[in-house]
Amino acid sequence: MANQTRTSNKYYRLLVFWVGIIATIAYRVIVVLNYYSAFWVQVAWYIGTIGFVWYFAHRYRVENNREKLIKAKRLTSKIYNDKRLNDGDRNALVYVLKSLQSSKAKWNYIAIFVFSALALLYGVYIDFLK
Repeated sequence: MANQTRTSNKYYRLLVFWVGIIATIAYRVIVVLNYYSAFWVQVAWYIGTIGFVWYFAHRYRVENNREKLIKAKRLTSKIYNDKRLNDGDRNALVYVLKSLQSSKAKWNYIAIFVFSALALLYGVYIDFLK
């Protein structure tokens, strides 16, 4: 359990964040590249797919680790029932809270939304309005 209460290295988390952003942009730019080059569509698709596999595997590991730790330590029940937390419980709770506070996932969600909206607007403009 001790290993479960440490967040990933700060630089690794930043790397995964940027991998997610680049994957998002790569997928959304395919809408534009479709009109120019099949080669660059393929390049963007591979960059996006590999990036998303890496990003979402990382997110799954983090979320799964949090869930297991909360269940194993019965943190929800202890807090709800106002039970005393031991040192292991406190360390687990600190890990969960720190990992939530330091997570860049919300920024990836914002980027996915913004670039998806831009790709959709571009696609509608090119396909229906131009």
